[in-house]
Amino acid sequence: MRIGVLPLARPTFDVPFAEAQAAAAFAALDATGHDLVGPRGLLFDAAATREALAALKGEALDRVLVLQVTFTDASMTCVIAEELTAPLLLWAVPEPRAGGRLRLNAFCGLNLAAHALKLRGKDFGWLYAAPDSPGLDESLALLVSGGLAAEGRGVEDRPDATFVDAKAVAGVLKRLGNARIGVVGEHPLGFDTCAYDPDAMARLCGASAERIELPALFDRARAADPGRIAAVRAETATRLGGLDAVDQEQLDRSLRVFAGLSDLAREKSLDALAVRCWPEMFTEYGCAACGPMAMMNGAKVPAACEADVYGALSALVLQELAGEPSLLVDLVDLDPASDTGVVWHCGLAPLTMADPSTPPRATIHSNRRMPLLHEFALKPGRITAARFTQAQGRPRLMIAGATMLQAPMSFTGTSGVLRFDADAGTVAERIMGEGLEHHFAFAYGEWRPQLRAVAGALGLPVLEIA
Repeated sequence: MRIGVLPLARPTFDVPFAEAQAAAAFAALDATGHDLVGPRGLLFDAAATREALAALKGEALDRVLVLQVTFTDASMTCVIAEELTAPLLLWAVPEPRAGGRLRLNAFCGLNLAAHALKLRGKDFGWLYAAPDSPGLDESLALLVSGGLAAEGRGVEDRPDATFVDAKAVAGVLKRLGNARIGVVGEHPLGFDTCAYDPDAMARLCGASAERIELPALFDRARAADPGRIAAVRAETATRLGGLDAVDQEQLDRSLRVFAGLSDLAREKSLDALAVRCWPEMFTEYGCAACGPMAMMNGAKVPAACEADVYGALSALVLQELAGEPSLLVDLVDLDPASDTGVVWHCGLAPLTMADPSTPPRATIHSNRRMPLLHEFALKPGRITAARFTQAQGRPRLMIAGATMLQAPMSFTGTSGVLRFDADAGTVAERIMGEGLEHHFAFAYGEWRPQLRAVAGALGLPVLEIA
């Protein structure tokens, strides 16, 4: 076959490692004997991708392969799907769980692309495998032949609203009906996963959104009283080691963001926050939002990255059920060989989730190199994952059961190794086949029966992926 290949990446990740993985992937593709067309250098931005895409339009292609070398947003993958008529294939590359920075984050990019393509009714095949993985030649043959098509395989049903813990469910419904979500800035381009319609959210559960411009948060942060910030720093130092080791001016800015978010939540009676945490937080203000948002999570005001409103709403439900902080995460790896996955989101976890074997420390963002982030492994225990999903344009409640395992940190920041109740391969198939969002919330404990009752009361189908 004649296959057009477009290797997508971002320069904020580990470029030399990405280039090595791309070269290995091309070597594996060459070994298949198919005729490969297109650039072999990484495409780092929309302009480079559009140039490569224009060249491919003149080719008679049997397949188009998007090589997801690092995380990218889904915008260019959607353009590729619209402008090239050949069947679309996606191949994302795993990376070792080595305890250092998240060097590629390709699974998350694959997840984001799957969601966006499914929303647009686009068919695709997908593969998540290392270029040197056993049996790769068979996997590539299956991918190219159409045997790895993304098809919805989650278990969906419509539960009723009855449940023995009626008081807990009633509490969740009341909290949802009155919930006010502070939306600070816009979600990033190409993140359909974080888009929301305020009217649809009101119909869903009664919650409302309070729009806040990002410069307004920056202004509040800059105006915070120095004495107040000194007190916040002193209190933080009692629970978080390593504060003296990070850039102190950037740390001060981070703590001021916490003060600004706290004031906004109090003054506007906000139950949760959805914050545009990049790039302007780094490029215009000069710090990471992760630590401040982790502190808000610890204060029981769930804070969702990338202005993910439905993610914040999902975290609020789990917090209400668990009576303790919840967390919104990326699923950054699924490994069928060990039957485990890794959840991560920079350094956003509240201190209550720290494994005692890894005392919490301050650190810097793995890509942008600025504080403040929390760093520790997530503690072991039973967890429940959930998400108000809009996958394929259908409102549902996604739920999953899993166990967080005691394991060393897979990546810097806050991360945890978990085992879903369904095997890792099945979970991956359900996520990609259903086109689920790249964020889900979790809390410690078993809350699936209560969540099913909440869904029943809201008239929502339940989509169980594990």
